[in-house]
Amino acid sequence: MEDNEIIELFWNRSQRAIVETDGKYGGRLQSLSMNILHDREDAEECVNDTYHATWNTLPPKRPSYFFAYLAKLTRNFSFGKYDYYHAQKRSVTVVELSEEIENCIPAPNDFEQKMDSEEIGRIISEFLLKQPAEMRMIFVRRYWYMDSIQDISQIFRVSESKVKSVLFRMRNKLRKYLEEGGIQL
Repeated sequence: MEDNEIIELFWNRSQRAIVETDGKYGGRLQSLSMNILHDREDAEECVNDTYHATWNTLPPKRPSYFFAYLAKLTRNFSFGKYDYYHAQKRSVTVVELSEEIENCIPAPNDFEQKMDSEEIGRIISEFLLKQPAEMRMIFVRRYWYMDSIQDISQIFRVSESKVKSVLFRMRNKLRKYLEEGGIQL
């Protein structure tokens, strides 16, 4: 079933909307949440929360990119649960990813001082669209989906060292691009 048809089911308040959404995207959303939480039950709960939030927000919203909308909700619920469980301690994976990207993107308190976060998001999207497809996909797999280096190397059938190299170069390019856009790090 096409995304616009599923969205129409939500607008018509049909219970089938949840079933179709889960059938089409449930596995991907579960995997996304698992990459953050590393706990199947918590991941399932976050995906269910995503479906509930989608039910409550469609209508009035009608997202252009349905999976991106769902993935954003799932990430938010997953990080919320992660923060709840790890308020005093941080996972090695999250710390590692934060350290990798922190030199490219200003800290949240700097966002408010420098520029609206939506503007930064727009600049990052613009940057990614200018990159070769494989490099862009590797970057997104790592920093949006939180896939491991090993998983990314298997997905793209390249060595782990190539993945690390691509990510290193992309972070440096992103930093330079943001600075050229007037964002001081």
